[in-house]
Amino acid sequence: SQPCWNEYLTTRIEQNMVVSCTCPISECHAQPTAAFIYSIVSSEETIAKYEKALLRGYVECCSNLTWCTNPQGCDQILLKDGLGYGAACSKCSWISCFSCNFPEAHYPASCSHMSHMTCAKCNHGFCWRCLKPWRPTHKDYYNCSAMVSKAAWQKKRFQDYNERCTFHHHAREFAMNLRNRVSSIREIAKMRTLTFVLDACKVLEQARKVLAYSCVYSYYNQDIESIDIVEQQTESLELHTNAL
Repeated sequence: SQPCWNEYLTTRIEQNMVVSCTCPISECHAQPTAAFIYSIVSSEETIAKYEKALLRGYVECCSNLTWCTNPQGCDQILLKDGLGYGAACSKCSWISCFSCNFPEAHYPASCSHMSHMTCAKCNHGFCWRCLKPWRPTHKDYYNCSAMVSKAAWQKKRFQDYNERCTFHHHAREFAMNLRNRVSSIREIAKMRTLTFVLDACKVLEQARKVLAYSCVYSYYNQDIESIDIVEQQTESLELHTNAL
């Protein structure tokens, strides 16, 4: 009956299982069509959830489509082939990386740089950003039998780069918050002269982002000549960024 189908389909939609659901009769493997669902389900809210589920299923099936990875939340669909480094989401301006699971473009650090850190002696992994264990079940977090002197040097080197990386991420958040506050003031006071401040904040955000990921790149880079050049360029960029 229609009430039974309505309850069944509504439940499947609420459980995000409608795309793969079949007839409730165990011997029948037929899937309800979109036209059938529209004719049975009357709730506009439920239909909206159904249409979102269809869209999610379509995006997941298309290898050249993906969702914007902005951690603040964005429902924009991106075309991988048409959005490379330097181009931003048309809705929120977030720049995504399509080659790894890291939530944003991370130039100059490579995708392999953005994977979790791993100790060469005990294979313990931990997160670059928060320093928490990559695997929560690893109990001997600080218990590693590697050589103390080498481990101490490596730990100091990691701490130095991590502190710099963390500083630039915090400074980037400051620039983003400043841009939001200035934008609100301009809208209330209708002051077009504040546009240059907004542009400056955007430049600050991008510069801090590059400086943060330069720390990751430099930490992994083993080429002494190359790292000297990168450090010089990074120092110059940081000097001008601080001035701005």
